[in-house]
Amino acid sequence: MTSLEIPDHLFTAIDHVGVAVADLDEAIVFYETTFGMRLAHREVNEEQGVAEAMMAVGDSDSCIQLLAPRSPDSTIAKFLDRNGPGMQQLAYRVTDVEKVSAILRERGVRLLYDAPRHGTADSRVNFVHPKDAGGVLVELVEPAAGH
Repeated sequence: MTSLEIPDHLFTAIDHVGVAVADLDEAIVFYETTFGMRLAHREVNEEQGVAEAMMAVGDSDSCIQLLAPRSPDSTIAKFLDRNGPGMQQLAYRVTDVEKVSAILRERGVRLLYDAPRHGTADSRVNFVHPKDAGGVLVELVEPAAGH
């Protein structure tokens, strides 16, 4: 846990927008050749059952996160079955995911996990239940130290 203070506005930036895709390699090529984005990071998150790629947006530190299922029972596979490809989540950067989660719980918001989980590039993450965020799956991202 960091020792940073939590700002009144809770979030420090839009970290990324998550997009569910059926084929990660195909999506990477599309985002590179069509939108001119650059592959900034790629990994497999076994815990969440996804292969993911962070596509850098211009010279900003914001990204589009492409998420492809690793198994038919993963959350992303279920999302694709239900909705098809498209925006799956909106992720906000926070200085301390545990403290922000506690504040949100005090404000009556449900989070998906009792404790943060491992996210992209060793970040720590939690999610706000979509029913408590206007139908949007909101991810809270505390970047790993040095990121």
